[in-house]
Amino acid sequence: MNEGAGRHAYLDRVRGLAVLIMIEAHVLDSWTRAADRSHPAFGYAMMLAGLGAPLFLFLAGVAVVLSAESKCRKTGDVAAAWNAVQKRGWQVFGLAFLFRLQSYILSGGFSAASLLKVDILNIMGPAIALAAIAGRAATSARARAVVFALCAGGIAMLTPIVRTTLLLDWLPDPVEWYFRPTPGRTNFTLFPWAGFVFAGAVVGVVVNGVRTADRAFRVQMGLATAAGLVAFLAYRASFLPSIYAKSEFWTSSPTFFFLRVGLLALLAPLAFLWDRGPWRGAISRWSPVEALGRASLFVYWVHVEMVYGFLSRPLRRSLSLGEVLVAYALFTVFLLALVMLKDRLMDGRRRPPHPTLAAAHPLSN
Repeated sequence: MNEGAGRHAYLDRVRGLAVLIMIEAHVLDSWTRAADRSHPAFGYAMMLAGLGAPLFLFLAGVAVVLSAESKCRKTGDVAAAWNAVQKRGWQVFGLAFLFRLQSYILSGGFSAASLLKVDILNIMGPAIALAAIAGRAATSARARAVVFALCAGGIAMLTPIVRTTLLLDWLPDPVEWYFRPTPGRTNFTLFPWAGFVFAGAVVGVVVNGVRTADRAFRVQMGLATAAGLVAFLAYRASFLPSIYAKSEFWTSSPTFFFLRVGLLALLAPLAFLWDRGPWRGAISRWSPVEALGRASLFVYWVHVEMVYGFLSRPLRRSLSLGEVLVAYALFTVFLLALVMLKDRLMDGRRRPPHPTLAAAHPLSN
């Protein structure tokens, strides 16, 4: 779902940041020994780690709009453009089960129930498809932004109700796992996690509306102001009495959802400003963070099994916090090397055989 490295290359930096946070989250969770898990530094590191998954979902929402609008500009067929994005969402959903199958095989068929475990791709895929359906139904960019915002807000506000209602008790367990957390069976649920995709789609509408450099700066500054305001209001609202009979701030509270949305939305204008600073390209035009961002699905696919699977069993819950941070740095460099190797192999496959043609049509990632 990535846009190219041209108009919105700064978003690859944000996605690369999400990759770095994701790796940090999994490495610390899997390899840190029990004695160090009560250390305040570990707690702060895991708080940062908690931004990785919502950031991925948020950026998937941004990409929903950018991808659909790009296809629409090329073909002129609005319905077909949004249908293509909807199809991509269901493909991601299918990849979720392929990923679980891979883990099941590599684990030696340890638990058949793990094939139905709900992870981030299980939520991202349907959320992308539903956002595409909503985007296709709207008749203008402004209408799409309103629809996406209402969907995001509605999902957040319904989360505490969905978590406690008896109306879902009749659902088969593998289906209920998509709506309510079940230890060992689901890491994510549609409520509230799908809301981040719709929130990202709102930002996607805003970013897609930029056509000139001067307007881009004004829009990004407006987005930064709005994001900061959302985060501030959500933070203040978190101190007010809850309107729900039962709601946990760190899991189901709408105020925590909107606080994270505000912080995530703020990353886009910050990356935009960084991308236009005097330091951009001062050392090298190649950016390792952008490279990781463009290969986010690849990195996710290969690193999870390395961190949690049989390859790293000697490291499981055995390293001190300091050792884990060193291992995190080394492991990230290793993954970056894999990305560079993959890019080189893919670049070689795409390269035209005639050298003059290759020079005339330089390849980009």
